[in-house]
Amino acid sequence: MSEAKLNLPFTGIPSFMRAPIVGDLDELDADIAILGVPSDEGSPWYPGARMAPRQVREMSVRYAEYGPTQRHGGYYDLDEDRRYLVHETKNNRIADCGDVDIVYTNPEQTMDNVTRSIRKILDAGALPVVYGGDHAISYGVVRAYQQPVILLHFDAHLDFRPFVHGAQYGNGSPVRKMSSLNQVGQMVQVGMRSMRMSQDDLADARRHGNDVITMKQYRRHGLERLLDKIPAGAAVYVSMDIDVLDMPLVPGCASAEPDGFGYEEMKQTLFGIARHADVVGFDIVEINPMIDVRSNNTSLLGAQLGVEFMARVADSEPYLRRNGRLPAADPAHAA
Repeated sequence: MSEAKLNLPFTGIPSFMRAPIVGDLDELDADIAILGVPSDEGSPWYPGARMAPRQVREMSVRYAEYGPTQRHGGYYDLDEDRRYLVHETKNNRIADCGDVDIVYTNPEQTMDNVTRSIRKILDAGALPVVYGGDHAISYGVVRAYQQPVILLHFDAHLDFRPFVHGAQYGNGSPVRKMSSLNQVGQMVQVGMRSMRMSQDDLADARRHGNDVITMKQYRRHGLERLLDKIPAGAAVYVSMDIDVLDMPLVPGCASAEPDGFGYEEMKQTLFGIARHADVVGFDIVEINPMIDVRSNNTSLLGAQLGVEFMARVADSEPYLRRNGRLPAADPAHAA
């Protein structure tokens, strides 16, 4: 028998965590589907977030097994002394579905392509894990859901700007845009702290009924206060702007702000959400490799955050039930 390849991170064609590549979404058979949306036409500041899906994939290969560890599957959490994503990696249940086709200068067509791709992923029964691109792309993703969802939005900014001069697909407006979708009910926004915040936008968001939790309020009241706003087991879509993290952590983010979440603080928040709610998809946006440091720290952090959140979602009861790895809930006890 020939010796197994070392499969070092700098060899081969990078897919997300070395997952199988699925080029035709009509043929998708997976529990988790990675999708890139490399569009930054909604950015009014530095361009370059369109390069993030490619760079994140490059960095994610470092979280795939190689050499003598390849026999284990998944990855090992040192603090918890357990492995995650073992079933998914050993049984090819994570698929890298490539990138949505971007039609430059035509954001409406691009968004239609995003929505069409996400609907195919949902129809296949897979969990969408989406990498932007700028934050405008989240509208195209959430529009694909037919079930009611709670939008949980992590960001330094409200993203509730009005559509000035008719520009509906800017990265400062996706939450306002999503607020018009029938399937989006409650909207919870966490991490706001920018001194560029618009008082009028905040008033509009609250008038719409959004729960807005500033960074300072989150630190004062903690995770439990956030979870109190979300019914246990509710379907939640999580949209994360990488600028919700503290500025020194994300040099490759054009909209970074000081005094944001630390990495451990952020991931424990996400872990709590995965335990409490039914996470039906998430995105990570606004990583900009064009302004990142040479070691690609922001892309690496975005890849790691996605892997760790995905792992906790894949360990949750709703996910396991959906994928036939736990008995279906008894309707008599559903309430």
